[in-house]
Formats: sequence, structure tokens, C-alpha cells
Amino acid sequence: MKYTVIVAEDEELLLNNLVQKIQKADPDFQVAGTAQTGDQALALIEQLSPDLVVTDIRMPVMDGITLLSRVREQFPFTKFIITSGFSDFEYARKAITLKASDYLLKPVDPDELKEALTKIKKEFQIAGNDYEEIFNAQTAALTPSQIANLLKDFIVNNYSEDINLNLIADNLNYSPSYLTKIFCQVYDCTPSRYLINLRMNHAQRLLLHEPGLSIKQIGEICGYHDQGYFSRIFKKYTGKSPLEFRG
Repeated sequence: MKYTVIVAEDEELLLNNLVQKIQKADPDFQVAGTAQTGDQALALIEQLSPDLVVTDIRMPVMDGITLLSRVREQFPFTKFIITSGFSDFEYARKAITLKASDYLLKPVDPDELKEALTKIKKEFQIAGNDYEEIFNAQTAALTPSQIANLLKDFIVNNYSEDINLNLIADNLNYSPSYLTKIFCQVYDCTPSRYLINLRMNHAQRLLLHEPGLSIKQIGEICGYHDQGYFSRIFKKYTGKSPLEFRG
């Protein structure tokens, strides 16, 4: 299986060098696009739904952390590798709490990069095997609305886990955009939006009716392992922080 990659780095020389290193480290990771600012990277990600984003932490217009937060909201299944200079180490620790897969110091060491890509590939393969029982060649023979319904049921049953739409689409021999399209036709929203709606509705119920659970525990039950990130998504969705909502 091939995995698509977007690389974001503001210095052209370093950008080209990193693209070459990725292709040399593992040919299964194919660079589908490059960007030199954070907003360019976001536009590319929205267009291509990549499996992996490799981004510098300091980017013009939108930095790597903001990019990671924005992408996490729309594409919770996309993996991230953050790169940065030594002086940014403290800042980069935020990337770890946002569930970046790896953090690499610049200049990126080819062996460390290869190790990071191998780890991500294993995660994709394990998840792909899990999905194969439900999403396979037989499933692909169903009607588009039946497939959308199957995906909806899968999201409902697994909303507290990381759900990787790209891998599900690959098991069906679909593109992620086609799978999103047929889901939208039936449910009038993307699978990612459906997942967030589900998580937020459940979080609201728990906040109101389970006073014994902490904000962190509720976030984890709903699939968010970083409390700060859960609180930001919740506030964006409801207009209130989890604490304010609980009253």
C-alpha cells in the first residue's frame, strides 16, 4: 500500500532535501504535495486528505502547532511528524500532547526519519487489518447508501477510537474523497464531522449527568486523550468550555 505525504517547510533547500529523504527512507510514502507556509499546507491537506503531514514547527502565516490543531479537527486520522531546530524544543513538546507521531530535530537524520516512518506504517497496517473484517471487497459490492450506513454504524460503535478514513477507503478500493462523497449524500455531512458531532453530544450528556467524572476522563471516554485539545474542540462546538457547560 502507498501512503500519501504533504511536506511543509519554509526554506526551499531544506524542503527539497526532506522530500528526497522521505522517498529514499521508504518508497511506500509518496510525497503528494509541498508547501512553504502553514496556510498553503492546510489548503493542500483539505484538497488531498494525506495519510501523513511532515511539517516544520516554525512556518510563516500559520505555525506547525496551529496547523496540527486545525488538521486534527477536520482530519483526526492524519498522522504528523514535526521537525524543528534545537531552540524550539520546549515549543515542540506541545506537538507531542497534540498526538504528533514523532518529533525530529533538524537537520533530519535519515535513520531517525526511517524509524519514524516504519512506526507509522506499522500503525497503519494494524489499523488496516482491524478494518478489513468490515470493509473489504465484499463490502465494496454493496450499494453506496449501504456502505455509507455501514460506515455510520462503525463510527457510532468506535467513536472513542482513532478512526482512519483513508485506510477504510483503501480496503474498499475507494479514494477517501469518494467515500466522503457517498457518506455526505446520505448523512449531509462528512464522516469526520459526523464523528465530532457524536463525540460532542456524548460529552455534553456526560458533563450534565455524570458529576463524578473529571473533564479529563470525559475527554478520554469521547476519544480525546489531551484535555486541552478536548476543551478547545468543545468550546468551538458549544461556545462554552466543558467547565462552563457543566455549570
